Amino acid sequence: MLDKRTIVLYSTAHSFCMDIAMTDSNTPGFNPKDTEYLARLQDYYADWKSIPSYAKLCEVFGIASKSWVKAVLTRLSAAGFIERTPDGAWIPTRQFFARPLAESSVQAGMPASVTETQGEYFVIDEMLIDKPSSTTLIPVRGDSMIEAGIHDGDVAVVEKRNIANVGDIVVAIVDNEFTLKTLDKERGKYILRPANQAYPVIRPQGTLEIFGVLTGLIRKYRK
Repeated sequence: MLDKRTIVLYSTAHSFCMDIAMTDSNTPGFNPKDTEYLARLQDYYADWKSIPSYAKLCEVFGIASKSWVKAVLTRLSAAGFIERTPDGAWIPTRQFFARPLAESSVQAGMPASVTETQGEYFVIDEMLIDKPSSTTLIPVRGDSMIEAGIHDGDVAVVEKRNIANVGDIVVAIVDNEFTLKTLDKERGKYILRPANQAYPVIRPQGTLEIFGVLTGLIRKYRK
């Protein structure tokens, strides 16, 4: 019988917006407050998915002059965070969504000394996603993969393809239902193995189709 308690629900890809501090004081016309303006613009974009009019940006930035707003946007453009479309609209660039990556790792065991060094910036998509055109984000429901570190409420990063290797964690379609399990083989036949002893191995009696392979996992701890 198909384990229906741990299924993946297909959904459209989520959009994530991330902050970045603009720290390059060598950028032409750099203003120390541009870091604050960029952060405010990123927060606005996270809520509304657009860069608003100059009048609205006066409110967002907390300044009174539209010409000042134009100067801020010009500097952010020179720094590579935004750009204009052919019809003149402002849009974010790849760098707008980058996050700082610390040079030092965090210890999950015994505490280690703290270093305040900061490494390069990177875009989270580039770490999690190899093929954007064939990647989708799918929310996970259930706990049958908990021993593999996959929890109820996580978001699975799945590369859509119908070929997988034994040992891959896959989103499979069994008898017209989705499930997330480890692909395995038993007596020459493919099976789907849970990572929780409370759940049975799925031995498909009908069709087994691979929808995609898990390539990453997203978990949010606080809102």
